[in-house]
Amino acid sequence: MTDPQGNGSDLIYDWNVHETEPYEGRASAQVDDETMRDGLQSASVRHPNIDEMVELLHCMNKLGMESVNIGLPGAGPHVVATAKRLAQEISDQGMNILPNCAARTLRQDIEPVVGISQDVGIKIEVAMFIGSSPIRMEVENWDVDHLLKTSAAAMEYCNENDMPIMYVTEDTTRASPDVVEALYGQALDMGAQRLVLCDTCGHVTPDGVRALVTFVRKLAKARGKEDVQIDWHGHQDRGLAVINTIAAYEAGADRLHAAGLGVGERAGNCPMDQLLVNLKLLGYLAPDRDLTGLMAYAQAVSKYLDVPIPFNYPVVGNDAFETGTGVHAAAVIKALRRGDNYLANRVYSGVPADDFGLAQRIAVGPMSGKSNVVWWLEHNGYEASEERVDRLFEAAKNSDRVLADDVLHGLAKEAGQPA
Repeated sequence: MTDPQGNGSDLIYDWNVHETEPYEGRASAQVDDETMRDGLQSASVRHPNIDEMVELLHCMNKLGMESVNIGLPGAGPHVVATAKRLAQEISDQGMNILPNCAARTLRQDIEPVVGISQDVGIKIEVAMFIGSSPIRMEVENWDVDHLLKTSAAAMEYCNENDMPIMYVTEDTTRASPDVVEALYGQALDMGAQRLVLCDTCGHVTPDGVRALVTFVRKLAKARGKEDVQIDWHGHQDRGLAVINTIAAYEAGADRLHAAGLGVGERAGNCPMDQLLVNLKLLGYLAPDRDLTGLMAYAQAVSKYLDVPIPFNYPVVGNDAFETGTGVHAAAVIKALRRGDNYLANRVYSGVPADDFGLAQRIAVGPMSGKSNVVWWLEHNGYEASEERVDRLFEAAKNSDRVLADDVLHGLAKEAGQPA
């Protein structure tokens, strides 16, 4: 990592580049936003109304999301209406975001997707899904022949109606190789444009991800379908969703699924915000990908799904770029006083705030030094007189937490009028 100020000095030695394979020539990672479908399966979220969904869609489009799941129309007329409105918005606004709809491998689920696509006049991928693991087959009393016949009938119907096939096997990470080969092999033979590998129960580790993606890539190559797109869809049950999703891209996946703030069933889906941050920092997104709208996206998800953002949540959490500790804040302040935002955003942060439209903040609390107080006063329009600095510093040292801005303003005013 090099200082862009022009002096060419190396300020950060990056161990992350060791032992990694070069990705020159690889297409940049794509992302599929599952917030408004898979994410809404969370037992704790509020379901946004259609106008709120449209606003979320615009936030996704601004972040350059390549695709979005707009619902499962087979669930009933209310989802048909919602999915159609979202598809219409994509069409009317000329958005560069490809819609897909979830569907079981049943004609009755796919028919409404066909209807929406024809009514609106845009392509909609049919994300048809079916369980694939032995444990799921045991519960459902299915066998492999049933999976193959059901899937074949669904894909045949899509082909008859010129609908893009996005073939999804649920619980792929716990399915046996022979079943994975049989299901995806048939999908490839029937013209599926996209294969989706799912860690439905959050079971897999990065090693398992690499093994599975490599296996399916080899299967596609053996069938002469090297151009087929592979998607990865991961869950958070073991807290590994972000690293697993990155591992999937590194192993050869093209498009990565995630949901805003990690909402989803049980422990949730891969968090889209954290995924985008890491893909950008790893250089896996297009260099001109603008992520300055990340905070607006996260706040919209939080507001419309009624999901609080933890104070210590990476990047978009309240404390992510706020420093109250004296030694740390002093280093940030020194960089800021030099007018060096590059340095200020990296000296005590592994994520450059300015890459995401954000900035460092200096707080005043019990672990602060006087430099915190002086900086806060100067940047809030007060003269940093000795009396005022001492007043705020004493209050901070006697507090059991960082002082809120309104408290600091009150103390500053008590110690004299603003400059």
